[in-house]
Amino acid sequence: MLEVADIFRSHGPAWRATTHLSLGQLKVMSAIERCRTAALGGHVLRCSGCTMTEVSFNSCRNRHCPKCQASAAHRWLEARQADLLPVEYFHVVFTLPAPISAIACYNKRIIYGLLLDIAADTLRTIAGDPRHLGAQIGATLVLHTWGSALTHHPHVHGIVPGGGLSPDGERWIACRPGFFLPVRVLSRLFRRRFLEALADAHRRGQLQFFGEYTGLADPATFARWLAPLRTCEWVVYAKRPFAGPEAVLEYLSRYTHRVAISNQRLVAFDERGVTFRWKDYRAKGRTRYKTMTLETGEFMRRFLLHVLPSGFHRIRHYGLLANPVRRARLARVRDLLHIAPATSPSPDHAIIETRPVFICRHCGAPMIVIDILARSAPIRAPPMRLDQP
Repeated sequence: MLEVADIFRSHGPAWRATTHLSLGQLKVMSAIERCRTAALGGHVLRCSGCTMTEVSFNSCRNRHCPKCQASAAHRWLEARQADLLPVEYFHVVFTLPAPISAIACYNKRIIYGLLLDIAADTLRTIAGDPRHLGAQIGATLVLHTWGSALTHHPHVHGIVPGGGLSPDGERWIACRPGFFLPVRVLSRLFRRRFLEALADAHRRGQLQFFGEYTGLADPATFARWLAPLRTCEWVVYAKRPFAGPEAVLEYLSRYTHRVAISNQRLVAFDERGVTFRWKDYRAKGRTRYKTMTLETGEFMRRFLLHVLPSGFHRIRHYGLLANPVRRARLARVRDLLHIAPATSPSPDHAIIETRPVFICRHCGAPMIVIDILARSAPIRAPPMRLDQP
């Protein structure tokens, strides 16, 4: 199967020599190129059943690698299963308008952080208003920065339980069946608070501008640029509630650890460039699903647009689901909903299920590691030159 790694290995070295990339982007390219190759080392395995031997190379585990996200998503989902409640769950989406998306390319840490935090604050503020829900809610937000055609399209997907704790913490307040919060109210508050925070970041000198946007460094020019954004519509919408907790998990498994493009969407790689499948959301029905061919350098540029700043958390939990209070708050909610706490067996009677790490693809028996192959080089970006800042 064609992979993003094949494209990077084939055209990456020559393209890097003519293109300015950040150290983070170079590191992502290096990781994807070496993923599951001899460069990262591996294991020699022998089947305990049919005695077949094979070599298994190590994964890079980079969060932008299309091959490494399935296992990461599985581990994350196992940890989230205990957080699910027997209530309706809603899916809300907050999207930035195109002008702000354009300057976000140069200010990822600031603008992506504002997008996540202000979307969460908007949900909690409107939900806490007695005219709407009047409750303390929780939310899990996931940042996506791409459109289906690999364009830069920052937006946040929120998974929110349909209700919350009363202000005194003594009651569970459920939302109306099939309806969470009014999206028009959410949109207005999100727009106002985001623009206020963006203007504040500009006053503090936290934003950078390049190319055609260099003039926005001037406060008066920036204020004029912001003015139309105060009146245009900002896209915030809520989808129908999920069909039970199992559907929430299924959705999360597809969205939380998704990368800009999966290997399954790649169709061809030839002298014309890279051909891949994409979804045109402006079309309807089957005509939505199309193919697109990009010149190889443009494909790599679009893919690397979505490399996140080092240490940036693209999955965040807020309110009742915030990490410091999640366990205590969920226990309180279960008590109010009269849900029996999950009982775990005592250590004396626990049955520990041991599952082999490697399974033979031929007979299904466990495979035994008989040799370890050392990695040839660490995953790293090229060192900075002495003349670089």
